[in-house]
Amino acid sequence: MYQLFTPIFFSCCSGDALALPRVTCPNHPDAILVEDYRAGDMICPECGLVVGDRVIDVGSEWRTFSNEKALKDPSRVGDAQNPLLNGGDLTTMISKGTGAASFDEFGNSKYQNRRTMSSSDRAMLNAFKEISTMADRINLPRNIIDRTNNLFKQVYEQKSLKGRANDAIASACLYIACRQEGVPRTFKEICAVSRISKKEIGRCFKLILKALETSVDLITTGDFMSRFCSNLGLPKQVQMAATFIARKAVELDLVPGRSPISVAAAAIYMASQASAEKKTQKEIGDIAGVADVTIRQSYRLIYPRAAELFPPDFKFDTPVDKLPQL
Repeated sequence: MYQLFTPIFFSCCSGDALALPRVTCPNHPDAILVEDYRAGDMICPECGLVVGDRVIDVGSEWRTFSNEKALKDPSRVGDAQNPLLNGGDLTTMISKGTGAASFDEFGNSKYQNRRTMSSSDRAMLNAFKEISTMADRINLPRNIIDRTNNLFKQVYEQKSLKGRANDAIASACLYIACRQEGVPRTFKEICAVSRISKKEIGRCFKLILKALETSVDLITTGDFMSRFCSNLGLPKQVQMAATFIARKAVELDLVPGRSPISVAAAAIYMASQASAEKKTQKEIGDIAGVADVTIRQSYRLIYPRAAELFPPDFKFDTPVDKLPQL
């Protein structure tokens, strides 16, 4: 038999004056209270004292009022609030009726949906879904998706890129967000997960930077090296050697005008050929997204000074003078 005890006793954690009060039993302050979800009571397991009543259950509500199994949805709380949409998307939707009482004598629905979403919100919502889909395909984290959504919202509300497809703007925003978050992706990687051409994404990229008056850090060979080597299955020693080769080649100004991606691919090719884990130009090109001829052109620029490019502690499986000359 439980004893009803109306007053609720609070205690604060010792050593912390700003700690939130904790509901405790006056007779057994150290006891872990048991919550009766059906009655909404907090009960002391030692003496059965009802310490608190009318406790609100903050758990999920899994009750449904759907009549058809195909449309059964155990949740009645709707989607989470989206701060990127006007009004936070706090709207109500009346589902379509199925019984005879839901229609009038002419067959029209009596209860029409009062939810009116503006065309701008609908366009942004579709863009957010496209951004999320693209990010999932290349395993990008949630913080990059959120930054991309904010960039798209700023561009869309400014109306500075009118006439451009929303998918192209979304792809360019994803490219910018990756570079701003320090995990850059190439244009070809973004193009592979979207329906937009590389040329159009590049145009939108320049227009967005100009419209938002923002900038992105210049990409370097180190931004791609670890990912490319990991995808190729190369050991840590080869990755460190390739990073050293690429950085040294840039410092010695051996590759003027070459893109960091092609320089990184050429450095990986040189380091792998000097090690036991040899990779072909085609294997590296498929991962880096560059053509074989591009790798060869960058490799020819750094090959004459290959002896100066390797780190001092590198263990050669193939000597420098036996490396491919191409």
